[in-house]
Amino acid sequence: MADLTHQDWLAAVEQCAPETRPFIGGRFVESTSDATFPSVSPRDGGVLADIPAGSAEDVDRAVRAARESFEDGRWRDLPPRERKRILLRWAELVVEHTRELALLDTLEMGKPISESQRVDVAKTAETIAWYAETIDKTYDEVAPAPGDALAWITREPLGVVGAVVPWNYALLIASWKLGPALATGNSVVLKPAEQTSLATLLLARLATEAGLPDGVLNVVPGRGEVAGQALGRHPEVDKIAFTGSAEVARLFQVYAGESNGKQVAVEAGGKSPQLVLPDADLSSAASAVAWGIFYNAGQTCNAGSRVIVPAALKDELLAEVVKITGQTFRSGDPLDPATVLGPLVDDVQLDRVLGYLDTARAEGGTVVHGGGHAGLTMEPTIVDGVRPGTTIEREEVFGPVLAVLTYDGSPEEGLRLANGTDYGLVASVWTRDVTTAHRVARRLRAGTVWINTFDASDVITPFGGFKATGAGRDKSLHALDAYTALKTTWLNLPAL
Repeated sequence: MADLTHQDWLAAVEQCAPETRPFIGGRFVESTSDATFPSVSPRDGGVLADIPAGSAEDVDRAVRAARESFEDGRWRDLPPRERKRILLRWAELVVEHTRELALLDTLEMGKPISESQRVDVAKTAETIAWYAETIDKTYDEVAPAPGDALAWITREPLGVVGAVVPWNYALLIASWKLGPALATGNSVVLKPAEQTSLATLLLARLATEAGLPDGVLNVVPGRGEVAGQALGRHPEVDKIAFTGSAEVARLFQVYAGESNGKQVAVEAGGKSPQLVLPDADLSSAASAVAWGIFYNAGQTCNAGSRVIVPAALKDELLAEVVKITGQTFRSGDPLDPATVLGPLVDDVQLDRVLGYLDTARAEGGTVVHGGGHAGLTMEPTIVDGVRPGTTIEREEVFGPVLAVLTYDGSPEEGLRLANGTDYGLVASVWTRDVTTAHRVARRLRAGTVWINTFDASDVITPFGGFKATGAGRDKSLHALDAYTALKTTWLNLPAL
């Protein structure tokens, strides 16, 4: 498939006519509500479509469709190889529709088109295919029962899963939920973020085209306070799988507690440190620091938003970060394949980032690089002089803003600062000493710790965190356990 030029993508926009209606029971249906909300593109402020704001009734229809498809066994009772075949075909269709999916992702979220294709769509297909392959390769267990009995342990699908996904990686994070949930035989109702509904609706249509039975995957766009809450409180939903802010994550825990006590798995962001020790390779660390915070305009839950560096090395490190940033992060139209730094998702996010910069200045921080914006495109920004406990050191900005903290160079002090926030998603440590690397990594309170790298990841390893980040885990074989319950079956064996 030949690469498209900027002009090619601009022409594709003119032909773009996405479906906006809820996808329920294997088809697009009219919403029961007359309310709509605009899908506004951050690249130019244009309205892409008016999307029906899913009502509680729409959510109920979707949940009932999912429940029916689960109870009659149209998906969970299919032979494993048949379920595998359908999911593999779905992954193939995602690849075949790369351009359409990437275009919608870029138009809605502002991500550079090259990254929408290379990362979001490609990794979505890879994740679906990977979980498809697990279906006929995972086994249940036989317990060491006494000789007069046989006891076996099986993993049973939970039932109906409500998946609630954010806007920053709408397709990819959806695949992290849908892959294991569907592979284990569940039915799903997906609620996308208001900013990014269109690509997930197309993803659901492709699943049905691949042969996924009607009702097994449903998508209801809508406002969080209406559609999200209705899903979280629905008594026929067995689990909520949520990625988003800590504030909304706690709401879903409340919804569960006030309804049927459903499971709630949460990944709720981070304030992730890159801990640079005195013997680190500063050139390699600087590149990782720049990419770790400025990729996707900093709108990444595991962005390396804090760098903790010995005071004696700070100037050298920051000079290299600034140099790499200037050479690499070209801003521009996200539909231009040459663009590396796209806009923030909307005005609300821009105001949030600018507000954090104002607070950082008021609390003693100094913006030493960037800080400005053109429209929604925020300059890569570095805040020096950040003190422990200040707002920008503790709270997730979700923008291209790096907070710089200095320390005396001792691993103990570096660890204290690295672990000193409420979050615990990811962390990295930079050192040439392998023993120090191991010892520091063990003490970093994060779900993923990188040594002399950052954001190295694959579907084969779990993703999630500690503390306020939440208790959920996406990806890897471990995610299969999150969408199943263990059942013990005991059979007495009378003597012959």
